[in-house]
Amino acid sequence: MKNVLSIAGSDCSGGAGIQADLKTFSANGVFGMSVIVSVVAENTNRVISIEDVSPKMIGEQMDAVFEDIEVDAVKIGMLSTPKCMEVVVRKLEQYKPKHIVIDPVMYAKNGCPLMEESSLDTLISKVLPFAEVLTPNIPEAEKITGMKIQSVDDMEQAAKAILTLGCKGVIIKGGHREGSALDVLYDGEVFTHFETERIATKHTHGTGCTFSSAIAAQLAKGRSIREATSIAKTYVITAITHGLNIGKGCGPTNHFYALYKKAGLLNHVNEIVEEIVEVAK
Repeated sequence: MKNVLSIAGSDCSGGAGIQADLKTFSANGVFGMSVIVSVVAENTNRVISIEDVSPKMIGEQMDAVFEDIEVDAVKIGMLSTPKCMEVVVRKLEQYKPKHIVIDPVMYAKNGCPLMEESSLDTLISKVLPFAEVLTPNIPEAEKITGMKIQSVDDMEQAAKAILTLGCKGVIIKGGHREGSALDVLYDGEVFTHFETERIATKHTHGTGCTFSSAIAAQLAKGRSIREATSIAKTYVITAITHGLNIGKGCGPTNHFYALYKKAGLLNHVNEIVEEIVEVAK
């Protein structure tokens, strides 16, 4: 089994961040590990507060994983401060993981900021060059490039501009556009469009985390960037389609829907869990 590490913030409500990443890794058949950089008190409605983990502890978490376990891919999510970014970069330089997927998380689904405004320059100059794949949504791509993105052509031009910052592949996610759900991949040579019908639902908490984690899992398993993106797109669309009506705001996606369906367990999960509990007694 391949091993994939997530370096990101923790979402106590379970729909995004480290929690979404670990669920996604499991659903995509890889062993998941985590380095928590921030503890976020959030739910489906709002972000209440953020408490950053010390740079020393972030570095030591990375040491603990890399010195003991072969890491086949790394997914990087929320990095809220320059100091956090700098220690992550230092450890990436030290351990040189083969595959790195970066989701440049700036805002929660409800619009609450998850990265300090002063961190953008450090993100662009020091973090983004490590990305084999970078997965910004449109507002994040606008922040990175300084462009206004209003069309598919704009998405392609933004992807070209971002690639000059040092990363190898860029996927501009079109979730904030009207119309179909179109994501644009640019690998430095060709553009590939991944387009599906938009799903009418508010239960999309953690979709960016889920998508980037699925790509990392598939890269770890030997897929190309295009193959990994295609599989991840199908996975996240399925999870959104069968999103969970949990909480009062934007509920989470259903990370294990396809797995439960394949196992024929969709109508029996609760019963099976109850049986396991009884046996454990």
